[in-house]
Amino acid sequence: MELCILSGGAAAGLVNPLKADFEAAHACQIHSTFSAVGAMKEKLLAGEPCDLLILTQSLIEGLIASGHVRAGSLAALGVVKTGIAVKAGAARPAIQTRADLQAAFRAAEGIYFPDPKLATAGIHFFKVLQTLGLDVELADRFRTFPNGATAMAAMAKDTGANLIGCTQVTEIKYTAGIDLIGLLPQEFELATVYALGIPTTAQQPELAQQLAQLLAGSSTRELRMAGGFELQD
Repeated sequence: MELCILSGGAAAGLVNPLKADFEAAHACQIHSTFSAVGAMKEKLLAGEPCDLLILTQSLIEGLIASGHVRAGSLAALGVVKTGIAVKAGAARPAIQTRADLQAAFRAAEGIYFPDPKLATAGIHFFKVLQTLGLDVELADRFRTFPNGATAMAAMAKDTGANLIGCTQVTEIKYTAGIDLIGLLPQEFELATVYALGIPTTAQQPELAQQLAQLLAGSSTRELRMAGGFELQD
């Protein structure tokens, strides 16, 4: 029995540590795809098999309204904020103010971030770059990837100096070789509520519900917080 998950990259650090135990307990195999939430929504709408969907809460609510996700299946996982990263052990530039950010990005040889059209953090970060007046000036230094996880992994492997990246805190935390140096300044803050839902086309809705209860339940509170989710009481 296979359980198919389409998820934003923010939840990979939550799903993957639970995968083996859940598979053993329920005699199933979990097939997970993690990428930009916009891309995952498009896969669902295109007919990709999906038993459990993890996206931003606003996208899940929209899919409930359109009849693609079961009413009553939505459960929030927590709030994910967007942060700045450098390679592990590298100097940590100041990022507290607008001027700090401009200086940090101008000093960088490469700026890594997720898809500015489909990824939540990528869309937001590109708007920040536009606001700072750097979207044209530094365009040749941009290194964009389908999602935050692949962007951070690529930055970790880059042998260059003075590299900087921006994506959701969860994706920074579970990527080896990079360090989270802080959140975007408050004027540029992005706090996104992530949630799960069960598609109306789910082939394993009961199994999906069991996994949903685990992911959003009290037993995984510490795992979610350690991974970068801020929980709403």
